[in-house]
Amino acid sequence: MNTREAAALIASAVQVGGGTWADIGAGNGTFTRALAELLGPDSRIYAIDEDARALRTLEQWAARAKANVIPVVADFTGPFELPDVDERGLDGMLAANALHFVQNPAAVLARLAERVRPGGRVVVIEYDRRRASRWVPYPIDSGRLPEIAAHAGLTAPTFTATRPSLYGGAIYVAAMDRLGSRGTSVSRVPFGQQPADKGPEQEVG
Repeated sequence: MNTREAAALIASAVQVGGGTWADIGAGNGTFTRALAELLGPDSRIYAIDEDARALRTLEQWAARAKANVIPVVADFTGPFELPDVDERGLDGMLAANALHFVQNPAAVLARLAERVRPGGRVVVIEYDRRRASRWVPYPIDSGRLPEIAAHAGLTAPTFTATRPSLYGGAIYVAAMDRLGSRGTSVSRVPFGQQPADKGPEQEVG
């Protein structure tokens, strides 16, 4: 998937027009570049991934493109810092083909969503009707996402786009908004807790 295709896929889910976003599990930056294209020059995007080499390449692209992309080398399932994000939090967060690497996506998404301001947008891209594999060890069918979103303190997902996957099943895009207000807790639906575990390299397609 190239940047143009990625931008077209997420365009309906992303609230276009500036803002501070995070791309979770950014990898080689396909969706980071797509976000930069959609959000425009007034945006700031944190690209979070464990692969320092991939983030260096993305940083070089950002310098050439004059895009405000800040690489953060970190495991998104654990603690990490987002420099210069104020107390209001992020305006949006994208997790593209990232959550299927963890056994407990509800708990991980809940922790990540706490970084988004109330009313901010959370966009998830995952595989539907897909068997588990070394590339997608913990598939998240679209039918599971409403329960995961509720546990994370998010609105019910709106599925904004789908496309067939080259590797079976389909890719879906879901948009959700953060519930609650700053300084208040969010009531969460109980969800089974399992230890965090990241899988192998993510698949493209």
